Amino acid sequence: MTAAPSQNTILEQMAAKICGFDLSAISPEAYRLAKTAIIDTLGVTIAGASEPCTTLLLETPGVATAPGTCSILGTRRQTSALDATFINGTASHALDYDDFSQPMGGHQSAPLVAPLMALAEEHSLSGRQLLQSYIVGIETEIRLARAVNFYHYDKGWHPTATLGVFGAAAASAHLLGLKPQQVTTAMAIAASFASGLKANFGTMVKPLHVGQCARNGLLATLMAQVGYDANPAALEHQQGFFNAFNGPGNFNADLIFKDWAHPLEVLSPSMGLKQFPCCGSAIPAVAMALQLRHEEPLEITEIEKIEILPHKRRLPHTNNPDPQSPLAAKFSVQYAVCLALLKGAPKLNDFEGTAHFDPAVRKLMAKTTAREHPDMPDDSPEQFGAEVIITLKSGTQLSRRINSLIGRGGDNPLSTDELWEKFSDCAQRSLGLAQIRPLFDALEALENVKDIRQITSSMRPV
Repeated sequence: MTAAPSQNTILEQMAAKICGFDLSAISPEAYRLAKTAIIDTLGVTIAGASEPCTTLLLETPGVATAPGTCSILGTRRQTSALDATFINGTASHALDYDDFSQPMGGHQSAPLVAPLMALAEEHSLSGRQLLQSYIVGIETEIRLARAVNFYHYDKGWHPTATLGVFGAAAASAHLLGLKPQQVTTAMAIAASFASGLKANFGTMVKPLHVGQCARNGLLATLMAQVGYDANPAALEHQQGFFNAFNGPGNFNADLIFKDWAHPLEVLSPSMGLKQFPCCGSAIPAVAMALQLRHEEPLEITEIEKIEILPHKRRLPHTNNPDPQSPLAAKFSVQYAVCLALLKGAPKLNDFEGTAHFDPAVRKLMAKTTAREHPDMPDDSPEQFGAEVIITLKSGTQLSRRINSLIGRGGDNPLSTDELWEKFSDCAQRSLGLAQIRPLFDALEALENVKDIRQITSSMRPV
């Protein structure tokens, strides 16, 4: 194990950085990227409000029955901050359409936006305060991810949840203005709340991970605020988070603090928004299939076989040649690639109802295999690569390869028009068309919103 940089516990050092975060150093570009991520997350949350994993959660006895003023987004219901966070967090990941990050090994925004929105609504806080605390939460969870991945990810933990709970606690504690000792305690409580197994990918439990980790992060913060105690050495303790989740020698705590906030993690090009509503690990292969479709004189009937070769880490949870549900189809690289070759860019309705049983897509899937790419090393800094090779009946081979494609970010961001198109497509699943453009415009000026209730009140169906 690499020792912590000083005699203070790791969580105490993190708490000092969270509480002492230099907000004046947040650049306009950092604010812009944070705002874009929040807009994107809110859009997919509204869309996810009507998904079964969300509606069934609302039917579960005791859930969202507590009184409160916090909105369940995309509905007219209000409840407590904890319950609103639980429901909205689940909804934000219901479609697996939210942003993701390579160092995180998962989805960085969904664990943060739900608790921040609930707290800001409950306490009448501003859009700028929300943005600042979001940036703090991103820094916290990505720094932890750098310390524990890739081992943590490969072992089977779902980092969105196991690390997102710390981001949710840090962001919530920052928004509420907790003191360093309280932040330390909140993070220590979060360490015991951390959970989430990749075995449940492709089921309703995956989005539930996000709702639960967001709620748990907020709960840890509220408990610390009223005086709960916890072990400040909960990360490095012999039986703490690092040793229990990763094991001795399989983490590097120094990476949490190396160049903290210089530059801000929110500025990293390794974070991207999703342009397709499927698992982020399938997106590089889908993009290559679309290139082949657009750039080659491809006749589907002439295809003899299709080979999909993603980076090794992208395959275990997407190698699903026979998905039996819409959720499972989101985790089938075979389905997503064949769909792209046949119909173009995957849409929301391609992962609904019985779309995954489309005979034409299934016929093409029968000619498709997926295996790890032999020339993309395990330890490469580029973990989101893929190659798609099509062999025609004539023997001709067509292929496209990309070594790194983390959604739409870095040098290839979504334009404002593309962000609007995605947001509108998502929001109209719960809101009326006349509501959506004013809501989007208000979110585009989030840093100027004095009271977040101006936003949440616009996210209820009329």
